[in-house]
Amino acid sequence: MNISEHPQTRVRPLAAPISDGSQNGNPPELTFWRLVAEDLHTHRGDFLAQGFWCLFWHRFGNWRMSVRFKPARVVLTAIYRTMFRAGQWIGGMELPYTVQVGRRVRLEHFGGMILVARAIGNDVVLRQNTTLGIPRDDDINARPVLEDHVDIGAGAVVLGDITVGRGALIGANAVVVKDVPPGAVMVGVPAKCIRMRDPSEIDGTGASG
Repeated sequence: MNISEHPQTRVRPLAAPISDGSQNGNPPELTFWRLVAEDLHTHRGDFLAQGFWCLFWHRFGNWRMSVRFKPARVVLTAIYRTMFRAGQWIGGMELPYTVQVGRRVRLEHFGGMILVARAIGNDVVLRQNTTLGIPRDDDINARPVLEDHVDIGAGAVVLGDITVGRGALIGANAVVVKDVPPGAVMVGVPAKCIRMRDPSEIDGTGASG
């Protein structure tokens, strides 16, 4: 099925702006430590999970921008940059703090994750060897948006200035380069919609593990 022909396809909203990194981009409704506690719970309380630590330093990188005492922020920035690199080298995970990340995001497993998106919504699951990024070097701002409850399979590639709609499921090793409607199940290279998820599969349950 061509998703452009599906009746549930909709015109996507204006893309979220790319952060310039000058502000704290963490979800504003929680303090830093409450957000970290929620991330730990989302990762099943596994304090050693690489996904949890990748998110921890992402949250830290944003939180430091709310520190107005510049000498202190210089020190915090040095810590953030060091640990960001450590996450790349040790965990094989790259999630710049300028990516807008919602709540209860779960980074399942680890390794080969390049998560350079415009925005990642709430209750999103991403698995190993996932790539979110630009399709060409001549437009570094062409980054995807993942809406709430999106579930990304291992090895999936999502590229370009596109939106993956709420509750969409991207199959393992799929390559997505066009907008995905809410609830679509996408598989293949290039990815095609094979069915639409029932709202009961999405609402109130979060993304599946």
